[in-house]
Amino acid sequence: MKDTQGGVRHALCAFMPCFLMGVAAVEGVASASDPHAVSDPRETSTVASSLRRARQARDAGRWVEAEVAYEAALTAADAAWTTDAERAEIAAELGLCELALGRYRDAADHLAQSLRHRDALRGGLAERVEEGLKKAESRVVTFYLGVSPPDAEVFVDGKAVRRPAPTYELFLEPGQHTVRARLTGHTEAVSAFEGEAGKDSSLTLKLPRAPEHGAPGAAGAGPVRAVDPATRPAARAALPLTELRIGGAALATAALAAGTVFLLRAEVIDGNMAEREVVFRGQGWTPTTCWWPNAPSACTEIRNDLAERDLFATIGSVALATGAVFGVATAASFVAEGWILRETPVRGGVQVVPSATGTQAGLVLQGVW
Repeated sequence: MKDTQGGVRHALCAFMPCFLMGVAAVEGVASASDPHAVSDPRETSTVASSLRRARQARDAGRWVEAEVAYEAALTAADAAWTTDAERAEIAAELGLCELALGRYRDAADHLAQSLRHRDALRGGLAERVEEGLKKAESRVVTFYLGVSPPDAEVFVDGKAVRRPAPTYELFLEPGQHTVRARLTGHTEAVSAFEGEAGKDSSLTLKLPRAPEHGAPGAAGAGPVRAVDPATRPAARAALPLTELRIGGAALATAALAAGTVFLLRAEVIDGNMAEREVVFRGQGWTPTTCWWPNAPSACTEIRNDLAERDLFATIGSVALATGAVFGVATAASFVAEGWILRETPVRGGVQVVPSATGTQAGLVLQGVW
């Protein structure tokens, strides 16, 4: 029995060195044939394997295959324990592949996503991404959307946008687009606009609260009593209230739309200035730098931006105030009608749907006047 056990141990000891040598040989072949092989155990993960395939396809010029692999890696990275730097680098490489394939809208989206963590991009990747984003933006529409309340669900051309936010930066194909926002307990907001390649468009959707059930004029308020035409009182001379209301609603909506656009523009300028301030502070600037006699030339540009921001903010505030005045006056006309004519004014649902393009704003009125 002892001899048998000793023979087994002897056989195992003789077999193990051969086995280890075989494993080492296999690993050596894999490393030599795969320049992107990783000795890390994470090589077996979805992210690592997708990245390896993507880089191989990219180096070989197989852009379609590289795009599919990078997209799979980014999807897996969003669900895995990865850092912002890793996801930014994957998004950058994916955007550059999409740019090479002429998919400018997707490329702009992923390149802009990666630049939110620009400091994490290694080597010259950040410069390549910035250059690629400029090229992609010249072929698409950069659309800035504001939504109130911010937790509303947003759809662009029937497709749901990512998780709710107060403002969105979206990249769209040139042409006609429809934007819709909905939220429980609020009236749905819809608007349409036409975007031009290489230009920015902005829009704000506001969802007013829906009327509560049981309000006057709502369904179920009670039976309607028929009126005999013979006993109906003679019609009084109509006042031009309809024309005044339509004109007032049009002026109010146009003023509010213009004011919103001006304020959004002022906010964009202010955001750009804040980003530049961070850069200047990193270069040693102080709040008094532009007061020096030999102030840098960039101070002139800063002053111009400040003046432009303040101008847009002032015009926007005045336009909003003007729109509010016209809106209040239009609403008051419904109350005044009862006092002047001594009868209950007609109640009807009126919906104003704004419509904006890159160069003009308009509205669509729906309802009974």
